[in-house]
Amino acid sequence: MTTLIAIGAGIAVFTGIGAGLGIGGATGKAVDAIARQPEAEGKISKALLLGAALAEATAIYGFVIALLIIMLLK
Repeated sequence: MTTLIAIGAGIAVFTGIGAGLGIGGATGKAVDAIARQPEAEGKISKALLLGAALAEATAIYGFVIALLIIMLLK
């Protein structure tokens, strides 16, 4: 049973990979957009920060779920 708990927690932590890929892709696209239209930097930066915060929140939720799985199912 403890092996299944560890596997479940490991799968929950994998949400960080998706968040990292999403934030990296969004940052790359934002840099491209700023390079093409420097005058729109403010709007692009605001949208990037909001998107990065939401993506990072999903990674934190996955981490919290992994901790809950480990703590509550022991």
